[in-house]
Amino acid sequence: MINELKNLFLAGIGSAAYTYEKAVKLIEEMVQKGKITVDEGKQLSEELKKTVLAKKEDLKPMNKADLLSILASMNLASKEDISSINERLTALENKISGMTKA
Repeated sequence: MINELKNLFLAGIGSAAYTYEKAVKLIEEMVQKGKITVDEGKQLSEELKKTVLAKKEDLKPMNKADLLSILASMNLASKEDISSINERLTALENKISGMTKA
């Protein structure tokens, strides 16, 4: 479960990095094609960099309590829930096997 959340988090970071790279390439292409001036390209790049850094500062590291809160909101089965279901299933299997023997 932790690996899945870790992978999801890393995918989000990768996606953001990819988007930033694509935006920078788009700005460079627009400058090369003459659609914007070099100065405008520099301004756009600086604005993009500032925006990315501002968003990065807004993010806070996730702690154990945050993770537990997210997992609780997902309404996933706990170890106790699964154990209880296994006990009930075993009891039902025993009951059924007792009926077939009779």
